[in-house]
Amino acid sequence: MDMGNQHPSVIALQEIQKKVKDIEQQVSTFSGLKNDPVYKKLKKALTKQLFEIESIDTEGKGNIQQARKKAAEETERVLKELEQNASHPRRLEIEKIFNETQSVVAQHIVNYSGGDINTTEEFEEEIQNILKRLTQVKTEGKISLRKARYRTLTKVLAIQEILESCTKEKVLCLPLSTEVHPTISNINSIMCDVNKARCSLIALLAGVTVNETYRHLSCTLTGLITNLDALDVSGHTDIRDYRKEVVKEINSLLKYLDLEEERELGSSYDLGQNQAIVKIEVIRKQSAEIKNSLLDADHNVSDNHMGTKVDLQGLIAQLDEVSVGRNPCIREARRRAVVEVQAVITYIDLKEALERRQNLGEVIPPEHPSYVAVWGVLGNLFEFQKQVLSFDGKRADKNYMVLEELITKQLLTLDAIDSEGNARAKDARKQAVKYANNILGYLDMKTDEWEY
Repeated sequence: MDMGNQHPSVIALQEIQKKVKDIEQQVSTFSGLKNDPVYKKLKKALTKQLFEIESIDTEGKGNIQQARKKAAEETERVLKELEQNASHPRRLEIEKIFNETQSVVAQHIVNYSGGDINTTEEFEEEIQNILKRLTQVKTEGKISLRKARYRTLTKVLAIQEILESCTKEKVLCLPLSTEVHPTISNINSIMCDVNKARCSLIALLAGVTVNETYRHLSCTLTGLITNLDALDVSGHTDIRDYRKEVVKEINSLLKYLDLEEERELGSSYDLGQNQAIVKIEVIRKQSAEIKNSLLDADHNVSDNHMGTKVDLQGLIAQLDEVSVGRNPCIREARRRAVVEVQAVITYIDLKEALERRQNLGEVIPPEHPSYVAVWGVLGNLFEFQKQVLSFDGKRADKNYMVLEELITKQLLTLDAIDSEGNARAKDARKQAVKYANNILGYLDMKTDEWEY
């Protein structure tokens, strides 16, 4: 559009809208809270644009009044989005979990300036529980929430890794005697500083210290490496190896200092772009195609069953090869994919067993009544599992509640079957109960609205 022919007020409004559009891009990915300096900066910038919009003279012209109203509404919408991002219930839930992390760390790190970490099983279990809860936080597909969860997960995962490194037996845990060589005392002293740095790093990641920064800690660790490099250990292989281990330990801590920068990367929080997740989703799609083809088949296809099972087992092998790293979200995505594939395999196994039993007909020797009753229940469970495999709804759906009730009734029927001491019937009932519970578990997993 030729601005030369437009009213100056309209041109001014268009320039303001461009600025608001630029700010909106930052707002959409903002993952902090209202006390975050970035929040205050963005709010101030948007409020300034509102003031500028209001100061524009419309000269009583309808088209300019409409343009000013539209610009104000757009700015207010972005401002509201910013406030919603910072106060979203899920965002507050993430912050609450992180606050609990701070309490746990503060409780178990007695004196991080002195390098004292109380690495108990309780400490590690509490951190593991926090990671699990973070994984279960629903982000509703919102970029701001996904980013906030990713940032918090990254910090807590780092704390977990550092704690695990503390409990592993290393050469560092058994320093050489100072009588071996004069430099040993220097290395041991530096190792004490490394322990202090480890505590400081955990405290920094958890946000329980205000006296340390990532930059200062990085300089401290780099300085320790410089001091180690300056030591003359020529001709002493054991001392050189000891120094090498200390340097390795320092480098393992330095990698965590890059986390702050990594968490700000544009797409690092978006696991949908993660290569492991991409591979898992490809395998899930292949599994779904096999499942749908199997459910559509309306005849005995025992030979095809074997080929289908081989294909499905191949998918599980591929899932086993997916590197999930330390991210619990990716680990959970792989676990769920494995469960989906295994559900189809167990469906095929039962179908084959029922077909074999049906084909034998009268050839089957006399069986205990309780054993026959168990097979009757398995026949019902097979039909219900077929419905579960094809179910694609939510827990509030009527079909979900009907399926859950039908499967639960089969469990009650199994409980009422008296094996009368018959070992075969007892084992069959045990397997049938396990099968029914697996179907219920799979149904719950399909409808728990989990997301990575």
